[in-house]
Amino acid sequence: MNGRVDYLITKEETNLTRGPSGLAFNIVGGTDQQYVSNDSGIYVSRIKENGAAALDGRLQEGDKILSVNGQDLKNLLHQDAVDLFRNTGYAVSLRVQHRLQVQNGPLAHRGEGEPSGIPMAVVLVPVFALTMVAAWAFMRYRQQL
Repeated sequence: MNGRVDYLITKEETNLTRGPSGLAFNIVGGTDQQYVSNDSGIYVSRIKENGAAALDGRLQEGDKILSVNGQDLKNLLHQDAVDLFRNTGYAVSLRVQHRLQVQNGPLAHRGEGEPSGIPMAVVLVPVFALTMVAAWAFMRYRQQL
């Protein structure tokens, strides 16, 4: 192990509908208050429970927001970014960059929507069925005694 941490960068378009408490997430960053060294981007710092972003589930704390309703967030002051979010309207389209830490080992290609492992039901249903058969056989055996 060489102590190096690898990250997988993905980009996603996320559409949110403003709720009673707005989009319900906080941002940090901007040209006047960089959150990440040498990067004046806008990042999600907190997602409020039961808000629009939390209920949608795709936006995560630490995500970098690249654009809002098609407007690029590069080189904005923090307050300008806040104002942009506050004035976006009811339907909001976000272009988001996720930064995921890569696990040790090779990465295998997975198609969109494919599960990352064996579904729980594939394991539990046969185990349950075998348990039921064993219980039935035990009860039949006891009746014969």
